[in-house]
Amino acid sequence: MAASEQATAAAQHLPWFITAPGQTDILYVITTILVVGTVALLGVLFFWLHSLPERLGHKKLQFEIVAVLGLLSLFTHNHLFWVIGLLLALIELPDFMTPWRRMAGALEKLAGTPPPADEQEEAKTAKKSGQAG
Repeated sequence: MAASEQATAAAQHLPWFITAPGQTDILYVITTILVVGTVALLGVLFFWLHSLPERLGHKKLQFEIVAVLGLLSLFTHNHLFWVIGLLLALIELPDFMTPWRRMAGALEKLAGTPPPADEQEEAKTAKKSGQAG
């Protein structure tokens, strides 16, 4: 048996992932597509996870602080900023201003002084919207 006959006989028994010279390497193409897809999905997951505190704290008073902490953690790669932003987004800050406004309004009534102009305008617009509806 000649050497060329042995080479062709051996090439017929090779596994599918070993390519003949000059042929397309299928395993390499599959691996490249898989790696590029995985890197893209991990990037999307990273940015989605990074925006989690901003999405959680969107309707809260501390939204601006949470957004700044998220940007700081993204640009500085300091994960402590992200953790602080997440905790701030999850915590509901109490409303301190409503009791103070009620106390101020009660003291104004006791003293007999008119409320400030901006509060009078708010009261007028509230009455108008109540009458219109």
